[in-house]
Amino acid sequence: MLVAVVSLAVLGSNPAEASEDAAWDALRQGGIVLFRHANAPGGGDPAGMRLDDCTTQRNLDDAGVAQSRRIGDAFRSRAIEVGAVLTSQWCRARDTAELAFPGRKRDETAFNSFFGDASKGPAQTAAARRILADWRGPGALVVATHQVNITALTGISPLSGEGVVVTVENGTISVVGSIRP
Repeated sequence: MLVAVVSLAVLGSNPAEASEDAAWDALRQGGIVLFRHANAPGGGDPAGMRLDDCTTQRNLDDAGVAQSRRIGDAFRSRAIEVGAVLTSQWCRARDTAELAFPGRKRDETAFNSFFGDASKGPAQTAAARRILADWRGPGALVVATHQVNITALTGISPLSGEGVVVTVENGTISVVGSIRP
């Protein structure tokens, strides 16, 4: 065990950094990233939440706004071409996408949260899986969605603002790594 730790230290290798490097490389090649919306304090949605009224929803706080901008900055600083930006219709996801990639977002109901109604999960996940499988670029596909959606697609429960980079081959979603700008 000590030998393995020493080898990693000597080589300067960090598995988390390697995973993040692989994720950015996959995005350079037209990969897909599923971002959990940036920081929006709380959990779930308030009673009476309506999609057409952001004042009834959990929204990004100042940290979430800054996080969203860092997401876009990270793509621009790495010269990652973005082919499309899809987003849930929830304001916190839409705002994450708009702050990161101004003027690029397009609503996609397959990425709406089903946290409050798990019965919608299987159909939405199947629709989301088809969208991801059909992605051919050019550029990376960026999706701003929710933890429940990302977990259903990948088995990973990301932090707010975290992106899970995936590839899809023959309908199988494989996780390449994650990014946290």
